[in-house]
This record gives sequence, C-alpha cells and structure tokens, in this order.
Amino acid sequence: MARLEKNSFDEMGVNPFNAPIPGESLTASPDNRKAWERPPEFTNEDEAMKQLYLLLTERTKLKSLIDIINDGIPLDEIAQVILYKGYTEGKYNPDLMLLLIEPTLYLLIAIADYADIKDYVLYAGEDNDPDIELPENNTIPVDIDGDGKPDEIKTKMKREPKAESVSASLLSRIKKELPTKVEEAVSSKTEEEEV
Repeated sequence: MARLEKNSFDEMGVNPFNAPIPGESLTASPDNRKAWERPPEFTNEDEAMKQLYLLLTERTKLKSLIDIINDGIPLDEIAQVILYKGYTEGKYNPDLMLLLIEPTLYLLIAIADYADIKDYVLYAGEDNDPDIELPENNTIPVDIDGDGKPDEIKTKMKREPKAESVSASLLSRIKKELPTKVEEAVSSKTEEEEV
C-alpha cells in the first residue's frame, strides 16, 4: 500500500475542508442577525468619536493602550483593531469606520504625546519612507512658488489635529481632560509595578 506524501496543508496543520459552505450565511435565521447586519448604533461621526474617546480613556484600557504604544506597535494598526472591533459589534457601518480613521489616529497620537512616548511608531515602515526623510546637505534648495527664495523644507511631519479632522468638542476634551487621565493611568501603572 502506497503512502501519500504530505502536502502543504498537512505541514501547516490546516484542514482546507473546515470552512463555511458557500451560501451558509444565507441559511441563518433573519431573527439572529450578526451585529454588523443590523442598523449601526452610531451614524454620526462626532457621536461615534465621543463614544470611542470615552472607551479608550477608561483607566484600565488607557493603561493597556499606553503599554502597547510604548512597546512599539504602530498606531495605525492599533486604530485598525479598535475600529474593526467597533464595526463587528455593530457600533458603526464600514463607511463611518473609514471616516473615523483620521480622528482615531490623532487621539492615539495625543495619548502617546501626553504619556511622554516620543518614539512612537505611526505606521510600519515609517523609518524607510522617502517622503519624510531629510535631504542631504548638498541638495540645492527648491523654489516651487517662483518668488526667488528657496522654499522651507518641513523637517517633521505635522501631527497636530486639524479642526476639520476632529470635532471642536472632542478637541477641547483632548486638550483639557486627556492629560490628567493619561497622567493618572501612568502613575497608577508605576504604583502597580512598585508593589
């Protein structure tokens, strides 16, 4: 009796036949719909961001979030996980989820800044991005606007939230409340480490 050779599925320990049957989702009862199949909890970007702000600034979650940022996990990946989780819980639809990316990133940047994390990673591969590299000293200055003066080169990406990116109420909360919440989370984290 000939023995069959191992294939790549066997080597990975994956059963290719252990997957949903095509059309299986159409046989589910309409009364037991998934959270993302129902109308979303939020349809307004500002309301969704307020809820997200309150969720992320809870003391225990804020401590964990600061630890994750400090470990070097890119902020865009953290935002993806947070927003996708909200989508699967039925908090918002995919369109609103995409609109929440920029304000969520600004919120994470503010948390990192208030936690004194200077070397946070905005996105994977940020170190090798030619768009944010400084030019060499022998580079000739460029005069794009034609006024006869070399244009200034931005040495660092501006990571401050713009008024159109974050609502005014959320921006004021970030500036007023967030520093104390982050300080409390950081101080309680250091107290736990001492015990």
